[in-house]
Amino acid sequence: MMSEHEYFMRVALEEARQALTEGEFPVGCVMVADGLIVGKGRRHNSLEGKRNEIDHAEVVTLRGLIAEQPGLDLGTVTVYSTLEPCLMCYTTMLLSGIRSFVWAYEDVMGGGANLPLYMLNTLYAQMRVHLFDRVLRAESLRFFQQFFRTGSYWQDSLLARYTMAQTVEAENP
Repeated sequence: MMSEHEYFMRVALEEARQALTEGEFPVGCVMVADGLIVGKGRRHNSLEGKRNEIDHAEVVTLRGLIAEQPGLDLGTVTVYSTLEPCLMCYTTMLLSGIRSFVWAYEDVMGGGANLPLYMLNTLYAQMRVHLFDRVLRAESLRFFQQFFRTGSYWQDSLLARYTMAQTVEAENP
């Protein structure tokens, strides 16, 4: 029986699959409130020539959600992402009121979930968040391995090396 987290992560993985098909970094995001999907999105503009660091899946999804449902209490939203949200995305969502995060694959290079909120200024120190990691991690890992075999984005990064080292370990137990 599939858990609620697995169900919604599968939807995020489908967004990631579409991004990968388009040659983009395979990050998909789904936002859920009261058991219903209220927003979906994926990474844009990671391709050579039009690359930017603003169109991350979480920011794209949050922008769409706010535009479509401006009155929604974002404190009721749970974010499902195929990659741990980076520091930019994590803090943007925190400042927007989101407190519940679920991700598949850890971002060893820039993940924001390790941010020690309690050590920061009052605005962040008082925030209480719910973090769930490694939900359908293997499926997300496969997308990143495929991307790093062919893509150019973050090709020589710590994340690429970490991801591809896992491929070698998996192939040579």
